[in-house]
Amino acid sequence: MKYTKVQDVPGKPNPHGVSVKSIYDHPEAVAIHILLKPGESLKKHITPVDVFFYVLEGEGDVEIGDETVHVIKDTIVESPKGIPHRLLNNGGGDFRFLVVKTPRPEGKATLL
Repeated sequence: MKYTKVQDVPGKPNPHGVSVKSIYDHPEAVAIHILLKPGESLKKHITPVDVFFYVLEGEGDVEIGDETVHVIKDTIVESPKGIPHRLLNNGGGDFRFLVVKTPRPEGKATLL
């Protein structure tokens, strides 16, 4: 068995300037833990593979293409590859979510 404590995983530098931790990296998929503090957001970007977001804590907005939805804990949002998207914390508390990319991307996301 292999297990990972998110609190023990070091953050990694990223163009969004937010807390990003790669917690699962496998040939078939990757999972990334992201924490957005109040007022923080991801920059709009495009991923080369399908992605889903699972909200762990708090609430925020998810923009995918021309659509925006307000999400809360225990919500899953699917984002197809090639569509611009970003997540925003417009609230007063932490907004934590998992980003799962499948299959594992060969390239990096493209910032817009």
